[in-house]
Amino acid sequence: MNDAPRHAYEPLTPDVMLDALAHIGLVGDGRIMALSSYENRVVQCHLDHAPDDVVSPVVAKFYRPQRWSDAAIQEEHDFAWALADAEVPMVAPLRLQGATCHQFQGFRFSVSPRKGGRRPELDDWEVLEWIGRLMARLHNVGAVQPFAHRPALSPTTFGQASKDALIQLNALPMDVETAWLAVYEQAMAHITAAWAGFEGQHIRLHGDCHPGNILWTPGHGPHFVDLDDARSGPSVQDLWMLLSGDRAQQTSALSAVLEGYEQLRPFDRRELRLIEPLRTLRMIHYSAWLARRWDDPAFTVNFPWFGTSDYWHGQVGLLQDQIEAMEKPPLTV
Repeated sequence: MNDAPRHAYEPLTPDVMLDALAHIGLVGDGRIMALSSYENRVVQCHLDHAPDDVVSPVVAKFYRPQRWSDAAIQEEHDFAWALADAEVPMVAPLRLQGATCHQFQGFRFSVSPRKGGRRPELDDWEVLEWIGRLMARLHNVGAVQPFAHRPALSPTTFGQASKDALIQLNALPMDVETAWLAVYEQAMAHITAAWAGFEGQHIRLHGDCHPGNILWTPGHGPHFVDLDDARSGPSVQDLWMLLSGDRAQQTSALSAVLEGYEQLRPFDRRELRLIEPLRTLRMIHYSAWLARRWDDPAFTVNFPWFGTSDYWHGQVGLLQDQIEAMEKPPLTV
């Protein structure tokens, strides 16, 4: 029998996690709870012993092997600390034994303080305005210097590379492959045209700023978590995921966000034409992400519908809807 691990995380047992924390001076009391994360393994750990400046419980993040280089992970941590040092509410990894990134039995991991909160109420104008101000502060820090080791968000990295991965992994069923590839090419023509016509600034971004990565605490407002997908791109990438509903609802939400954002940072209205192309790229990238991770049992359990003909026929329809959306005038505020 082949005793080799079936997937990257199989050797990462709770005991290994606790041993990894003990290796850097954080002795757990045995209580460990998995937190919601598919890309990495993230757990909350209660501690029996820790340095005086570490408050129990803590959150440990074990990075997916071979996804990021050491330098790219360090850029994530450095960006988080640049934000924290600028008093932008951001959960940054703890500096322990002189480092923020640690290694144990082949796994790289970081430890962060536990910060609670709930999803923000995105139908509240004041909440959206507050988030807009916070986003502007994040982007002011992000614009100071570029990433050197993290890939940029682009039609190539999120579009072409995603299609190539789907083909290489044989993820497209034969009965829908031709239809999906045809609508993909149509969508990419719109995306690349919009991208080529944009001459604005690309800065360091949160990169995955959906409402689940903005936690709201009463009396303190929002704070950011999870810079795992931080990369360079246009500012609007961190804004459009706050918009939902029909065109009127999205316009209203965008007005509230920009009302706050422009109090602290100018916003280039030309970026609004990138909203639907960026939404389309995220859809394509999401399918490729699921295909790339299909050897991880966490994905087969939580996304059982992926890979079926019904899923891919649905994706064809969604991409057709996105083509129509990209053909319409962009949102205006």
